[in-house]
Amino acid sequence: MQVLAFSAPRTIQEAHLLHLHYQLRARVFSDRLGWEVDVTAGYESDGFDALRPTYVLAIAETGQLAGCARLLPALGPTMVADVFPSLLPDGQLNGHAAMIESSRFCVDTALTEGRADGSVHEATLTMFAGIIEWCMANAYTEIVTVTDLRFERILARVGWQLHRLGEPKKIGVTMAVAGTLSADADTFLRLRPSNYRSELAPCQPGSLRRNT
Repeated sequence: MQVLAFSAPRTIQEAHLLHLHYQLRARVFSDRLGWEVDVTAGYESDGFDALRPTYVLAIAETGQLAGCARLLPALGPTMVADVFPSLLPDGQLNGHAAMIESSRFCVDTALTEGRADGSVHEATLTMFAGIIEWCMANAYTEIVTVTDLRFERILARVGWQLHRLGEPKKIGVTMAVAGTLSADADTFLRLRPSNYRSELAPCQPGSLRRNT
């Protein structure tokens, strides 16, 4: 599988993949998980999509979208600080310039490519590796995220430990927890699937990184 990352589509293909990613989010978060998210005409989006985040996408060999995630600097508006402060100690995120938030992570588990009985889907590992590689290319060393306990177990299973920032709490239909993950070369090499491909590059100065 191949990984792409961009804030604004640079080609017609990337624009198409971005549309598919909104549809995948609707299928996963609204249809499958039953989260309270805004879906319009089969697309799921929110106000954080207007902040020029970086989207990391995993593309199967068939060209199908296999997974996606959204990255935003922790020093700006984030879901963990602005939507889920109840999951944080004293309701505050101790963000720093080398911390990025990952949100809206999902994979299309219906894809037969990369599926193996009893193991983590290749699309999931590809997304993990892609997020870490992008972070390293852009001088981010720590990822903050809100996830559910099921996904926390998946992270533990592959050896990417989530360091909890607080105790899990029920939000809607989900037992959620906030935590941080390291983004380093050792973790990238350990999680990267054998057929992993990417063309990730550092973001342009001023396009994403917030240092103040």
